[in-house]
Amino acid sequence: MKIILVPCDFSQLAIDAYRYALDIASQSKGVVHLLHVAEYPVGREPILTSIAEMEENLIQDIHAKIAIEFDKITSLYFNENVTVISEMEFGIPSKKILNYILDHSIDLVVMGSHGTRGLHELLIGSNAEKIVRTASVPVLVLKNYFQTPIKNIVFPNTFDIEFQEDLVVQIMALQDFFNAQIHLLWINTPFNLISESVIHTKLKDFASHYSIKNYTTNVISSRNEEGGILNFAKSVGSDLIAMGTHGRKGIKHLLLGSVAEDVMNHSDILIWTYALQNELTNEN
Repeated sequence: MKIILVPCDFSQLAIDAYRYALDIASQSKGVVHLLHVAEYPVGREPILTSIAEMEENLIQDIHAKIAIEFDKITSLYFNENVTVISEMEFGIPSKKILNYILDHSIDLVVMGSHGTRGLHELLIGSNAEKIVRTASVPVLVLKNYFQTPIKNIVFPNTFDIEFQEDLVVQIMALQDFFNAQIHLLWINTPFNLISESVIHTKLKDFASHYSIKNYTTNVISSRNEEGGILNFAKSVGSDLIAMGTHGRKGIKHLLLGSVAEDVMNHSDILIWTYALQNELTNEN
């Protein structure tokens, strides 16, 4: 977690994400990239004209205003041991953020999200959802600034050892960074019931397979995975929920959904996600 990207729209959520990124970078001796993506001025979308054809004074004016906003944030919140790089680009936020991750070797994205509800959540989603679904690096999503040390990480499990190796490696690195305890969790739902003794054995086997240390095994019953995860996290005073997500898009995403995105939308605590690379490969 040495090269951290914070997408910044200058909202309080973005500022909170930046502050938390500073805390992480201070511990990891890393660098924080602040990225603001500006929409194209009305009537000057790339379909009609390229950025190069925009009036030069308009571009300069936008850059000047954004530079002032960056200066306000970095002057108010800073750490003398952390280098902060501020960048501005024009375009579609989610696409620009994903490209920036690759172009600058980002290894963690920290971003704020209001979460969404109802039809808006189902049909439109948020930039945070798009990044969570398709980013090639872990994404840490928060609803406000946290100062509480991360000591309890909830890791909902599916027993798919073959497809979780990269995910587990990332979560173990997260555990090591924060010196936290992992709570392996299985949710029994009406449509997927397994005896608790069998589940505890499977969870222990899973932990043994990956040499996970400092963990607990947990089984709870719930009407659905999302509710079970959120209720369990609250019951153990979890500081962070760590989950794998998938790269499904379009109608497939609508029909199958993503428990990780549902949890992200409806949780008030930190959510750490990592897009399963086999899913991303299968979707491309």
